[in-house]
Amino acid sequence: MIDLYFWPTPNGHKITLMLEETGLPYTIHPVNISKGEQFAPDFLTISPNNRMPAIVDHDPGDGEPLGIFESGAILLYLAKKAKRFAGDTLRERVAVKEWLFWQVGGLGPMVGQMGHFVRFAPEQVPYAIKRYTDETQRLLGVLDRRLAGNAFTGGEAYSVADMASYPWVRALKAAGAMAGHAHVARWADAIAARPATATAYAKGEAVNPPPATAPSP
Repeated sequence: MIDLYFWPTPNGHKITLMLEETGLPYTIHPVNISKGEQFAPDFLTISPNNRMPAIVDHDPGDGEPLGIFESGAILLYLAKKAKRFAGDTLRERVAVKEWLFWQVGGLGPMVGQMGHFVRFAPEQVPYAIKRYTDETQRLLGVLDRRLAGNAFTGGEAYSVADMASYPWVRALKAAGAMAGHAHVARWADAIAARPATATAYAKGEAVNPPPATAPSP
């Protein structure tokens, strides 16, 4: 059994996508980041950077339970455990890792910064908004070119690289920021149609239900 410390953000959804695809048994332990629960001392022993997601695998194969933090490390660990979604050949494995680290080091942080300055900063900072919006669009262009000749980011097979990028692209698509990236849109639709994707997001919504829509007057 795997304990998943989770909140339904793009980084959290990466791990539920993978767990649902592999069928590995897991239990969700909500970490409400809006209430600062990621700073609890008990959580710090699992995730020293005070960030979710994190997991504890109670059957790692070498005795004691194993805690893992950082979404990219978790995805690679689960791929090795399940023997799936990390590429079958040397070249596929290299491509999967390239695009996984591309997301971890680029797409996620840039989209996150854009969202912060657009939605949450206490004052509008035009330079920051332009900087991170432009970089997000540049990265979407990089991804679009990759997907012009490949079904998925790692090649022809769905992988952890796709699971890492999809939640961020899904958020951009919901915000209407996908114009001009037809290949990315096609790829996102294909992932959205997977049964495991629907289940993963339903579980996330169960953890933190969206606010009820106010009735029409």
